[in-house]
Amino acid sequence: MSNLYLFAHIADTAVAIRTDEVEAVVRLSELSPVPGVMGHVAGLSALRSRVLTIIDATAVITGIPHDTINSEAGEGYAIVCDISGHSYGILVDGVDDIRTVHNPPLPICGRVSDAWTPYADGVIEDEGLSYFIMSLSSFLDQSSVVQAA
Repeated sequence: MSNLYLFAHIADTAVAIRTDEVEAVVRLSELSPVPGVMGHVAGLSALRSRVLTIIDATAVITGIPHDTINSEAGEGYAIVCDISGHSYGILVDGVDDIRTVHNPPLPICGRVSDAWTPYADGVIEDEGLSYFIMSLSSFLDQSSVVQAA
């Protein structure tokens, strides 16, 4: 298992994602809406002649859509990944860094919001901070579960 992690924020929560799941990180400035899809699908975007389905990680977890793309700044970050042969972009609040972590992953101890339970695989501590370890595929595995509106 790789000790290299991408550090990001989702729903104002610090997360760490193993880089072997990450294809790229891109800045999105425009999304094409898709009528009739569930609320966690933010839209479609093109990347190097590929169409990405953009999954709003905040909406999956909290039920409240991410609003960065629609704000005055007009940009957001997506983590590009390939899951079961399909290209996705996972919309996140922001991306901080990529670092090697020498501390082993820890189990989650204490109270964790029920909204985060299906997504957090553990905790990693680095540079004095704690991060939920996330798997990008969990956003698709759990996205069919109805979230709070």
